[in-house]
Amino acid sequence: MAGAKAVDAVYDVDPPRTEKMLRELLYSAYFVADHTTHFYALAGPDFVIGPDAPIVERNILGIIHKVGLEIGGKVILARKFGHNVIEMIGGKIIHPCTSIPGGLTKGITEEQRQEIEKMGHWAVELGHFSLKLFEDIVLKNSTYLDLILGDIYTHRTYYIGLVDENNKVNFYDGKVSVVDPEGNRLGKYAPKEYTDWIAEHVEPWTYLKFPYLKKVGWKGFVDGKESGVYIATPLSRLNAADGMATPRAPEEYEKFYKTLGGKPVHQRLATHWARLIELLYAAERWVELATDPEITSDNFRTIPTEKPTEGVGIVEAPRGTLTHHYWTDERGIATRVNLIVGTTNNYASLQMSTNKAARALIKGGKVNEGRLTDKGNPFKKLCIQIEKASLGGLSLMEKLIDADQTIIVDAIDTHQFPKGTVRIFKLKDLPDLNSGHTASIHDTSLANAIEVGRLICWNLINIFQAFVVYLPAKQSVLMLSNCAI
Repeated sequence: MAGAKAVDAVYDVDPPRTEKMLRELLYSAYFVADHTTHFYALAGPDFVIGPDAPIVERNILGIIHKVGLEIGGKVILARKFGHNVIEMIGGKIIHPCTSIPGGLTKGITEEQRQEIEKMGHWAVELGHFSLKLFEDIVLKNSTYLDLILGDIYTHRTYYIGLVDENNKVNFYDGKVSVVDPEGNRLGKYAPKEYTDWIAEHVEPWTYLKFPYLKKVGWKGFVDGKESGVYIATPLSRLNAADGMATPRAPEEYEKFYKTLGGKPVHQRLATHWARLIELLYAAERWVELATDPEITSDNFRTIPTEKPTEGVGIVEAPRGTLTHHYWTDERGIATRVNLIVGTTNNYASLQMSTNKAARALIKGGKVNEGRLTDKGNPFKKLCIQIEKASLGGLSLMEKLIDADQTIIVDAIDTHQFPKGTVRIFKLKDLPDLNSGHTASIHDTSLANAIEVGRLICWNLINIFQAFVVYLPAKQSVLMLSNCAI
């Protein structure tokens, strides 16, 4: 989305209102799907199940066990509905393809609008459900609340976030608001002004760049008003704004600051609560846009008339402010690109958080495993890799190295079950088709390849946790690998 806006700027073209609403509608649905996944699959289990619970229980299956099977269905539906909207407007779920200079290649029909509105109302209810769940299980538990408010996960930094003309949170359009550690607004900048505000520091020990506020300066990996370190997260977006503009999200916004002692909130674990408030906001904005009378207009593109030159686009990605800066030749071919993506904004803060958490949680060589595996903690990142591939044997085995858990989804036509039937097998229960030369002549079987990998001493120790899912059909392979970094 930032790229689409950057291209508009390259051609110096202002898309019509309907186009802007359609893009924001797509983006709101995307936020609902992403925030739902992040909370229930990544961050939420540490709170809902408990930070001191066994690691193997702190996952979405643990949440389902504690809260009920209903929540699993809600998470799946949230992703399905969000992806449906993305596909309707963007043409494809992955890498939407309908954005072009000045607008979109197509709009939506009234029938699609009605379907989108219906799904949006459901998403609003999910937002309320999730916030109630957080209140009942986390906020009413003094231990969890103390964990959020504890100093271990606290840093007093600057905060940035996109806001509208009334300084309310907006994911798609507006200016970037910058507030200091005391909550005072340092200023706001338009996309084309970002280089006046943001600079990037380089360290010799990493390829990563560390963005900081140019007006404050780089003082190292330290927090405080004299340090230019800032963060761009759901928490920072709330801190940088004066409120939210949808019907019920403002109530949750005010409750957030009342509970945690006022603005700004510096406790990093509060980001998970902020994410749920954003989930509700995104769902409500989804409905607002889907019910606007102009959303089905056919005025969804302005034809560019200027030669392409240079442009900057900014949106809020789920994990932080996303800036795309493009330079092109007169044909519109990119000659130079600079990106500051959501996580890049937070690299300096992540270094500081890791250092502080290590000093607080590792004493005399003894590690508090529960706290170090908090998903709000910098020591623990859950990496979910989703890859579509046509691989077998050795090539597929190589992609399983160092994975904690893998799900291989293969679509085949067995002529034994109706299409759409799901069959699940543990990898260790599958036959080794190399026996009798029944495997592919181009590769070995996966079972045989894994044995080869073990003999080479590659890290395939947890391969028994892999599952193979067969969906009888004429389709391809999807592999999901869940790996701890």
